[in-house]
Amino acid sequence: MGLPPTRKIAIGATVAAAAAALTGIGLVTAPSSSAATGCGVLFDDFNYSSRTDAALSQRGWSIRTNSGGPGVGGARWLADNVSFPTVDGQKVAQLKAVTDGTAAGTSQAEFSQRNRRFFEGTYLARIKFSDAPVSGSDGDHVNQTFYTISPLAAPMDPVYSEMDFSEYLPNGGWGEAGPINYQTTWYTYVADPWYADNVHSQQARSINGWHDVMATVGGGHVKYYIDGTLVGDHSGKVYPRQNMSIDFNQWFIDLAGHAGGTSTYLESVDYLYHAKKQVLSPAQASAAINAYRAAGTGWTDNVVATNDCDGGAPPTTPTTAPTAPPATGATMLQSTFSGRCIDIPNAQATAGALLQMWDCNGSDAQKWSFQSDGTLRAMGKCMDPAGGALANGTPIQLADCNGNAVQRFTLTAARTLVNVSAGRCVDIKDWNGGNSAALQLWDCAATANQIWGKL
Repeated sequence: MGLPPTRKIAIGATVAAAAAALTGIGLVTAPSSSAATGCGVLFDDFNYSSRTDAALSQRGWSIRTNSGGPGVGGARWLADNVSFPTVDGQKVAQLKAVTDGTAAGTSQAEFSQRNRRFFEGTYLARIKFSDAPVSGSDGDHVNQTFYTISPLAAPMDPVYSEMDFSEYLPNGGWGEAGPINYQTTWYTYVADPWYADNVHSQQARSINGWHDVMATVGGGHVKYYIDGTLVGDHSGKVYPRQNMSIDFNQWFIDLAGHAGGTSTYLESVDYLYHAKKQVLSPAQASAAINAYRAAGTGWTDNVVATNDCDGGAPPTTPTTAPTAPPATGATMLQSTFSGRCIDIPNAQATAGALLQMWDCNGSDAQKWSFQSDGTLRAMGKCMDPAGGALANGTPIQLADCNGNAVQRFTLTAARTLVNVSAGRCVDIKDWNGGNSAALQLWDCAATANQIWGKL
């Protein structure tokens, strides 16, 4: 991944396998036999002659050569550390990391789909992890990775997005003994002094050899799988908020574990598969890959950059039925910060009732419809700034629809819910992530407590 070599101390708690915390923002894939616009699929079997194969750049791949983190300061990122040999009967993308225990003698590898068009959907790569070097002494704090990432626009960037599907430390690092494997979903961070806000899962065991590393991103949950087994379920504010690149790299956390001589470590990737806006089961994803290979298809990529596409139906029946959609024209409005939905307390449509945040439950008290007159309605009444006030701190309430222009709200392309008259945003007061959190008008700042999605 692209962060400094410091241990990633998480503000979010470690998540046990299959534990679902909060529900974050995101559009649930709506299985439909009449997809209006396909979101696309990327499949690459890595049948390239070498790193200089012209098809690599034509297909969006980039090999890193610029200096900088993560890893050992002063280490190099070498194009020659990425190659395309045959391993165990299959052509692969192979990443090499080498160290002699000095920064000058350390080189690392990174291989990426740099065009940031990846967000929700299914990700799967078959990766060969290595517990030991192919040559030299063992014990180095090497990190073998597969992840997606967006740029950090500024420290504590509220829309920064990163999902580490696998960070494998065969010899440990970050103060942990190895072998250990991490899945980490990020909200944001500060590089100096180091501060991290994320949630992670971990497996303190070896995953030496070939493994299917998979994640699904949809409905507010990022679910991580190793060989078809769920190992992490992350949600809430860490749910990604913008498009990302897809990256593989192998790097050294530090040189503290080096035992002498020159050591060379290899990470191999058999294939990469991504179905945008389709949340597939491990069996469905594997079936799709097998179908490509059976047809002799070594590469296909029609993934669109936009996220308003229709993912269409999964290739086979989902293992769980999709949630019934809200009534026609109605939608739940879900916060990227808390994962909860805008709610009428106790489902009592009383004029003057102050709106709140509550666990998303699909009830009529959470079904909002955007009307042609600009009003936002639920249970026959309108969202309203209390007292018709338009200043910062004005509570958001339910009121009789009265034709007053102050009752107009719009959901912008930036996913802020703006009162048209005030030019201010619906904001979760005091950054309260719990049930019963109050809503208010506040200056639009694109912070997570002002960002909403339709669910």
